[in-house]
Amino acid sequence: AHPMYFLLGHLSFLDICFSSVTMPKMLQNFLSQKKSISVSGCITQSFFFLLSGCAEASLLSAMAYDRYAAVCHPLLYTVVMNRPLCTAMVGAAWVMGFLNSLVNNLFIHKLHFCGSNIIAHFCCELPSLFPLSCTDPTANEFLLSGSSAFLGLLTLPLILFSYSRIISAILSIRNSEGQGKAFSTCSSHLTVVLLFYGTALFRYISPASGSVLERVVSVQYSVITSLLNPLIYTLR
Repeated sequence: AHPMYFLLGHLSFLDICFSSVTMPKMLQNFLSQKKSISVSGCITQSFFFLLSGCAEASLLSAMAYDRYAAVCHPLLYTVVMNRPLCTAMVGAAWVMGFLNSLVNNLFIHKLHFCGSNIIAHFCCELPSLFPLSCTDPTANEFLLSGSSAFLGLLTLPLILFSYSRIISAILSIRNSEGQGKAFSTCSSHLTVVLLFYGTALFRYISPASGSVLERVVSVQYSVITSLLNPLIYTLR
């Protein structure tokens, strides 16, 4: 399979996983008077939510390198983006998502929830669970922010490198038609990256406040972006 379509296939699967983690329960809560979830169900949801989000961030980084290879090395594209490399990138994305989620969800078991059990959110996302703890969640908050920042430091440099080289290559093209074709090669991916990273970094790096804006932002990157991705990638 073409490297780009191989990666797009895995992105589509991740989008389905990401939205499926929250949408069924969210719709049930909207349509039902009983808006509840078990503790084990809540922890499970938070685990797969964080796993899907971190894996998608990593995969988008790999796809930025794919776009760099397509624009800057078109003649060597299939050589650079060979199947073993693509498979390794996808595997690394899932492993990074799993480890990040595992560490954060293991530490949440150290918290005790003995007070209010009303989650001020649409789903069991870790930042929305911390305020409900009777024990000090500061260590968990630092761990989540630190692991999110670490993931950003691993993935964002590859995205920035790829797009700096892409922009440089596009500007070196002398005719506007060639520039337009080169830009259309990566415009869809750049749109998805800005939508996903912009909202996810705001949610996980900034301190949780329980505001309505935080809930809207979470729905943006976990549901709306996943729904928009197929549409965005057809606009070429």
